[in-house]
Amino acid sequence: MARNGIVEDEENNFTHNRVLPVASTPTPGQIKEESDAKVFLSTKVLGLEELLSLEVWRASLAELLGTAVLVFALDTIVISTLQTETKTPNLVMSILIAFVVAVLLLATYPISGGHINPIVTFAALLTGLISISKAAIYILAQCVGGILGSLALKAVVNSAIERTYSLAGCTVTIVVPGTDGPTVIGMGNSQALWLEIICSFVFLFASVWMAFDRRQAKAVGRVIICIILGVVLGLLVFISTTVTATKGYGGAGLNPARCFGPAVVRGGHLWNGHWIFWIGPAIGCVAFALYVKMIPREHTHSY
Repeated sequence: MARNGIVEDEENNFTHNRVLPVASTPTPGQIKEESDAKVFLSTKVLGLEELLSLEVWRASLAELLGTAVLVFALDTIVISTLQTETKTPNLVMSILIAFVVAVLLLATYPISGGHINPIVTFAALLTGLISISKAAIYILAQCVGGILGSLALKAVVNSAIERTYSLAGCTVTIVVPGTDGPTVIGMGNSQALWLEIICSFVFLFASVWMAFDRRQAKAVGRVIICIILGVVLGLLVFISTTVTATKGYGGAGLNPARCFGPAVVRGGHLWNGHWIFWIGPAIGCVAFALYVKMIPREHTHSY
């Protein structure tokens, strides 16, 4: 029976007991909330529709080509700087790397957002800026780009340079001839891992967050942000190769795709400790995401 628009509980004619609604029966409001949650999960978090998005795949092409050019340019700079026997190779190398990174970020930013680095993509995923599907597509494109860049470098250098510098791949240790036979020199895995974690976090904290924060990005400007990203990365390369000063250790990778390319193309000892150049940045990204989550919501202006 209805009274004032409210449906009263019906009474059983035989027992005069009220027939109560089944507790497990969902109300229209609950159904709508569950539906909204499923939509949020599939669109915002998983981003399944982006797997079939032509726009995302076009953007991933920019990531692929940008990473390929980045790997080719950076590895060429490393080999050229060491081969010319410059008095301050680490400084020259860092300055050139900063310049190349800034230029490539400016070239890819309007198309894909200018990631060209799994660290940036994974950090964007953990902070909720992109979906899982888009992150997977980008990282796949970056890894393929790293391989193509290494193949291009292998095609233009002679076998002696390739063998001597291992296509400028990321190394933790190397094997060198010794008086008592081959000797392994380099850095310990734990020390290299900590350096990778710290450098990755500093890279995200000191520069990438500016690109993630739309308020700062608008105030500073795209060009300045790309320059800052390049400079911070160059400084971290200089610090990681200078402070440690350990022969056999190639410095912080700070880009798993750049380390992955030479390892696939050249192989051999480049796979020794290769996991460090993935696990270290991943932990750094998690630490950065936790830091972002601790910032009061009113102080964040991320996309």
